[in-house]
Amino acid sequence: MEPFPPSSAALAEPNGLLAVGGDLSAERLIAAYCRGIFPWFSEDDPILWWTPNPRAVLFPSEFHMSRSLRRDLRKGVCSLATNQAFESVIRACAAPRARESGTWISPDMMAAYTQLHRMGYAHSIEVYQQEQLIGGLYGVAMGRVFFGESMFSKRPNASKTALAALALLGREGHIDLIDCQVESDHLSSLGARNVSREVFENHLAQAIKSPMTSAHNQLSEDTLANPEAFTGPVGASVWEQLPSSTTELLLRWSR
Repeated sequence: MEPFPPSSAALAEPNGLLAVGGDLSAERLIAAYCRGIFPWFSEDDPILWWTPNPRAVLFPSEFHMSRSLRRDLRKGVCSLATNQAFESVIRACAAPRARESGTWISPDMMAAYTQLHRMGYAHSIEVYQQEQLIGGLYGVAMGRVFFGESMFSKRPNASKTALAALALLGREGHIDLIDCQVESDHLSSLGARNVSREVFENHLAQAIKSPMTSAHNQLSEDTLANPEAFTGPVGASVWEQLPSSTTELLLRWSR
């Protein structure tokens, strides 16, 4: 039995609502992301599963690096890391923000994505200044697609720096598509744009089958047909190729 209905069954209003209920088990989350479906709900609500139309995406080659971001990167005062502080990143993303009364990243969501991280599917990029975590992002990697979940910034341009590092991995041939879920002015200013659900699913169907490296997150035809049987990726990871400093990031970006 399919864990989710076809995406054509998603509601137009609220845009993209596909299913209600279920759980946040690793098997269900992996099955969802294989289809481009993600959970998003308030803490007191049932689990809601979404596949909006249109879909906001960022093609790495289209990332817009502003002058202010280039200027900050050139200063070289920040360092970068990946998967070193996943739980700290997700907690920071869950923290209340100005003009927002709550968060959709509940304790159950944090536990679920931390489990995906331990399995090798969820990843974080961290930005440090003088050993203090000042920004970052986290999401789920499947094949050559990165499904962005959230990011945070405690200093100007810190979250943009993390996204620039992710886009760099794409520019260097490791990621084809960054899923941004829904449009926002902030993401649009960085190069994200809307595509139809059909176009998104076509990109996903191709990119999710291709490995980021020869042994990382490669999805076989059997797995795609039965994603709930996933046991987790093995092998070397491209995440070790992230630049360790903003100076290196800018240098590699300019090649």
